[in-house]
Amino acid sequence: MQLVLSENWTMTKGRADLPVLVRWAREAEDAGFDSVMISEHVVLGPDAGANGVMGNPRDYALPGNQDPYMPWPSSLMLLSAIASVTERIRLAASAVIAPLRHPLLLARELGTLDLLSEGRLMVLPNVSWSRDEYAALGVPFSRRGKLLDEHLEVWAKLWGPSPVSHHSEHHSFQDVYFEPKAHRPDGPRLCFGGAGMHDAMVRRIVRYGHAFNPLGRPTPEEMKKLATAMADAGRDIADLEMIGGTRAVFPDDHSCADLAQALESVPEQLAEGFTTFCVKPSQFTDDPNAVGAFCRDVMRRVESLGT
Repeated sequence: MQLVLSENWTMTKGRADLPVLVRWAREAEDAGFDSVMISEHVVLGPDAGANGVMGNPRDYALPGNQDPYMPWPSSLMLLSAIASVTERIRLAASAVIAPLRHPLLLARELGTLDLLSEGRLMVLPNVSWSRDEYAALGVPFSRRGKLLDEHLEVWAKLWGPSPVSHHSEHHSFQDVYFEPKAHRPDGPRLCFGGAGMHDAMVRRIVRYGHAFNPLGRPTPEEMKKLATAMADAGRDIADLEMIGGTRAVFPDDHSCADLAQALESVPEQLAEGFTTFCVKPSQFTDDPNAVGAFCRDVMRRVESLGT
């Protein structure tokens, strides 16, 4: 199980409560969770809430329906703090918006965190969705896909022998020495995901991916497309970690969801090859001091499902 530490706005107070998130991660590890996940934004603009805020504040914040005042602390710094107080649990840096940084700088941060955690880091690099965020940082929104591809290319070079050179229309450098590197010779584990099974995502998974985390449930046709592409490249889709999730159903805009109901889809997802499942605590409790007990309850329920 993977505990989602982002977007738990109904249980935290933003900046002042970051130590609470670190405590939750430690409690999740103690309960037997496999990983914790943190997403990111650098800044938000008016387009964050262009479609109106979500009805129940415990739900996941989707593009265009979130309050731009939502707090988004640095995911990598927060995961570093978590790494320092845990020993086993994996650290999922989800939705790292790579195009907003220079690839050398981001590779340094990722490699350092991977070393600090002794190889526990998993990174989901993506392009995100907010035009306002790109505009604020002076990065062309229309080039975000090409910028992400360049990050992946540069990272792959940097995990190898120094010196490293790279030349493109976006970033160029000659004979740089990148030391120390990451924990593994091929760098941190990379995960890809999002809505739909578009060609660019398939290409990135096939070339660089260790895990797949879709937004929603992929169709059989989409999974076949990915499996075929993996096989064509000499890879087996069974080697990908498949990350699914729980399905919270809120009775109204003011109440928490029922955990048992949310876990009902887990056996079906297991049968489809998914092995890791995300769960966000604020969907099921409003008490920040109950997360440890919540994690233990989740593990008991999942074990009772025969997983």
